[in-house]
Amino acid sequence: MEKEKTASSRGGFGSKIGFVLAAAGSAVGLGNIWRFPYLAAKYGGGVFLLVYLIFAITFGFALMLTEIAIGRRTGKSVIGAYKAVDKRFSPLGILAAVIPALILPYYCVIGGWVLKYMTVFITGGGKEASVASYATSAPDTNLTFFEHFIGLLGEPTVFFVIYVLLTALVVFFGVEKGIEKVSKFLMPVLLVLIIGIAVYTLTLDGAGDGLKYYLLPDLTGFTVSKFLRTIAAACGQLFYSMSLAMGIMVTYGSYMRKEDSLESSVRQIEVFDTLVAFLAGMIIVPAVFAFSGGDESALNAGPGLMFITLPKVFAAMPAGQVIGTAFFILVALAALTSSISLMETVVAVVMEKFGLSRSKSCIAVIIMTLILGMLSVLGFSVWSEFKLFGMQILDLFDFTTNNIMMPILAFLTCILIGYAVKTKYVEEEVMLGEKKFRSKLLYNVMIKFICPVCMIMILITPFVTEI
Repeated sequence: MEKEKTASSRGGFGSKIGFVLAAAGSAVGLGNIWRFPYLAAKYGGGVFLLVYLIFAITFGFALMLTEIAIGRRTGKSVIGAYKAVDKRFSPLGILAAVIPALILPYYCVIGGWVLKYMTVFITGGGKEASVASYATSAPDTNLTFFEHFIGLLGEPTVFFVIYVLLTALVVFFGVEKGIEKVSKFLMPVLLVLIIGIAVYTLTLDGAGDGLKYYLLPDLTGFTVSKFLRTIAAACGQLFYSMSLAMGIMVTYGSYMRKEDSLESSVRQIEVFDTLVAFLAGMIIVPAVFAFSGGDESALNAGPGLMFITLPKVFAAMPAGQVIGTAFFILVALAALTSSISLMETVVAVVMEKFGLSRSKSCIAVIIMTLILGMLSVLGFSVWSEFKLFGMQILDLFDFTTNNIMMPILAFLTCILIGYAVKTKYVEEEVMLGEKKFRSKLLYNVMIKFICPVCMIMILITPFVTEI
């Protein structure tokens, strides 16, 4: 086992609240505000919500605690961290470094889409985003505003580049002066915005039925197959919502002070993250319900729910232009906090592996992000006919990282801690400055038995579904 060191030699968070808000900012992103609501809508509302909450306080807690403990105990970036825990598992560090390097570019492309919508609403074009229709060469076929926009080359590229540079600007200033300072400002603002919009949404006529659909579990019409898919979807959503198996929590853990409580910090991050996802669903599901006359099929817009369906909802709302503007500012802030953590993880690896300064590492990561991200931009425009395994380039990156690489990393991390070095490795780190590890029994059961089974389920579900 390599000699452990504190995070102080690499810079670190100056306070516990700074760490919690930065880690929560990493967790709170498009996964919470974009993906969570449409999955909740797709998988039965209250049923999905209940399953997700159960997983968040058990499975999500155990994985997040493990990753942060590994980072804090080793004081290294992901490549060095896994090697320091057990040299036999050092390839996990490489996998943990590759995952954020592949996610960051296409995440920034989607972040660019959010910036575009934010700009449109700020400049008073919200109605255009909801009703604009663009003719195509195919008869009786028109493109929505969103489909037309992503099919272009120039505009999506400009917004993508702007988004990458905004992300890099924060990372450039380092952990305490950049990430911690920005997170302390952005996260409270984000929470105030999302609570305000959620309260307003619930005052709309018809929103009550949507709230009932969202909150109350109803197994009517649920088959065993659909329930298993719901479980797999809720389990997989934890990766998006809580920034798990991306190397992020290991990296942020390496910057965490030894005197701060690990267990309470993870619980606080978990509560903040789950609250934002819950409130996002409480905005989107009741709002769509209200303006579709209670038609549940309107909730099945999938990933297009935020970019296609919601602008129509805002256009029909009283003061919809103002609410739409606030919403897309909210989404942009949430997306930015997550892309910052993705870039920081990659930058930390470059700094440690190649001995480069933070500024040079940032420049290298910016170049890599722009090159890989342009593949996704081109995949919707001039290369739109090009597909691999039936998927566009962005979808392929997303599927490979989230459905294959991340579950494999999480599964092997459970094997590493549960059976190779034993859970005592994490328990010792948790007990620094603590009198008691309150969730010790839960943690052991989850890491040794439940989490590995969940990972296998996530891995096989997409393939079984296809078959």
